[in-house]
Amino acid sequence: MKASDLFVKALENEGVEYIFGIPGEENLDFLNSLKDSTQIKLVLTRHEQAAGFMAATLGRLTGKAGVCLSTLGPGATNFVTSAAYAQLGGMPMIMIAGQKPIKKSKQGRFQIVDVVDLMRPLTKMSRQIVNGNNIPSLVREAFRSSEEERPGAVYLELPEDIAAEEADTPLFTPSNACRPSADNSSIALAAERIRNAKRPLLLIASAANRKRVRAATEAFIEKTGIYFFGTQMGLGVVDEGHPRFLGTAALSSDDYVHCAIDRSDLIINVGHDVVEKPPFFMEEGGKQVIHVNFLSAQVDDVYFPQVEVVGDIATSLERLAEAVGDSPPTWDNDYFRRVKDDVEKHLTEKDDDPRYPVLPQRFVADTRRAMPSDGILTLDNGIYKVWYARNYKAREPNTLLLDNALATMGAGLPSAIAAKIVHPERKVMTVCGDGGFMMNSQELETAVRLGLDLVVVVLRDNAYGMIKWKQTGMGFDTFGLDYGNPDFVAYAQSYGAKGIRIESSESLLPTLQKALDDKGVTLIELPVDYSENEKELIDELKAKTCLL
Repeated sequence: MKASDLFVKALENEGVEYIFGIPGEENLDFLNSLKDSTQIKLVLTRHEQAAGFMAATLGRLTGKAGVCLSTLGPGATNFVTSAAYAQLGGMPMIMIAGQKPIKKSKQGRFQIVDVVDLMRPLTKMSRQIVNGNNIPSLVREAFRSSEEERPGAVYLELPEDIAAEEADTPLFTPSNACRPSADNSSIALAAERIRNAKRPLLLIASAANRKRVRAATEAFIEKTGIYFFGTQMGLGVVDEGHPRFLGTAALSSDDYVHCAIDRSDLIINVGHDVVEKPPFFMEEGGKQVIHVNFLSAQVDDVYFPQVEVVGDIATSLERLAEAVGDSPPTWDNDYFRRVKDDVEKHLTEKDDDPRYPVLPQRFVADTRRAMPSDGILTLDNGIYKVWYARNYKAREPNTLLLDNALATMGAGLPSAIAAKIVHPERKVMTVCGDGGFMMNSQELETAVRLGLDLVVVVLRDNAYGMIKWKQTGMGFDTFGLDYGNPDFVAYAQSYGAKGIRIESSESLLPTLQKALDDKGVTLIELPVDYSENEKELIDELKAKTCLL
């Protein structure tokens, strides 16, 4: 068969159902082959970066690599940010791009960039296909590499002449990834440290957001009675309504949850690595840390665990629970109980604040009230991300999707589109700052064209608010960060979506609830008041609340 037909068959063999992207002249053979697939649907987007964000999000939600497509040159280079997004965030994704003929070309160097080399630092694997008969092995290796721990991005380039040639190599049967187990000595050493600790805490981070890990983590918590907290990308692994949940380390230090972290003598770190912003800082002579992860720790100035339990996380937690013993350890949890009560009181005290424009505490609380427990909320990147990480309790895994690795703007809306495609039966909402929204706002047309039921909340403060917060915190004058905005209601309507502007704090919750129940795409413009940022997120909060 034609090599492009074989490529599509290889993708079908891997279980691919969607390809996000924008075809071009150099992959028309592939597009024609894709046309005849009864399994794979092409989701045409308005920008390749957005296609990459969608593919990465599909990978994050399913554990199976999402696939995106572009042409050569500018199409492929538009994948760069989404490649870094997937690679740093641990999301499996395959990028496929076209290229000019490599055997003979009459166009010189027109549009030719060495994207294979460009992608090498941003991916787990970057290859050009130079023979159609190599397609089955390269596709199988691409998916294996992308999906195995730690997941990430892969780039495959299919030149125009290779796509058109004949190929007859059989496909490879996808294999199940092995789940290596930690050695007995590390389990025994970790269990001894846990039994001998006085105030241990469990930290749940991004790599714990895997299907098998939740049950094992919950069982470990129930058996030991340990208190736990999370990182931003570990949100929802265990229901955050749990009585021993202390909160999210949305900041690296000086927030309320750090009152407990600072008093702990041992942290069992499940699934964290130094790619994600540190939830706490290690110091020589300070607390002990047990690293529980699929891979060994990457040592950093602020992270150098004394014990490493390397292997399948779920299996490691099951074995640790068994090794700790049937009798719950006699830990001093009184302080953690008091911190939890203090945190709960503080984080809810402005949930009903009537001020307008709306305070972050109010719009986060109303979002949580409106969303069902299995509803999926995606965030773009901005100062509101910190408020959601601190104040929004995720009840199930992967129901609050934010990026605390690359922390790129522009991903919120594409991520929500992918989430709705993967889970059409669930409520999906995205919350974006006005700056991040405008970076990929054209994908409103994609959502409308696909007939998705989607709520898009645009927080309007007419500025790059995160950087303003940083300027203030560093003692600088605010400068260079204010901009104008379109009429977001009219803008949404121009794409065929509904547009609503919030005029009072009291109207927010009923508007969100109705929008979630309505069909089609609804954009809600929400004017916000970030004056609380300085008071709430810059002051050394623990000095005000930590109990002696």
